[in-house]
Amino acid sequence: MTDNKAFKNAVLDDQNLQAGLNSINPKFGDFCTRVAGEAWGLPLIDQKTKALITIAIDVVNQDQTGPGNPFGAHVKMAMQQGATREEIEELLLFMCVYAGFNKAAGCFGMLNEILG
Repeated sequence: MTDNKAFKNAVLDDQNLQAGLNSINPKFGDFCTRVAGEAWGLPLIDQKTKALITIAIDVVNQDQTGPGNPFGAHVKMAMQQGATREEIEELLLFMCVYAGFNKAAGCFGMLNEILG
């Protein structure tokens, strides 16, 4: 896990995240960094909330399994921005209602793998 220093921009300021994206494919990494970095730079929603929103989207899209899945990166990003495990667990419970219990169950399992 990264240190607990929150970034002003969770994409543009996180060199480890950018390196991970570039390791998938350099052009993909550059594109993601530029586009997502701009979205994460919008001023009205704070970085922690944006990170929690990305986890909610992962639940809906079932993006917690398979190679290159973003769920683990988004959990780490949310925690870097100050979210707690308890907040992420509450978000997953909330998502049961709107995305489905089975979708949230898989994410709880992966969260346990990520955080031990």
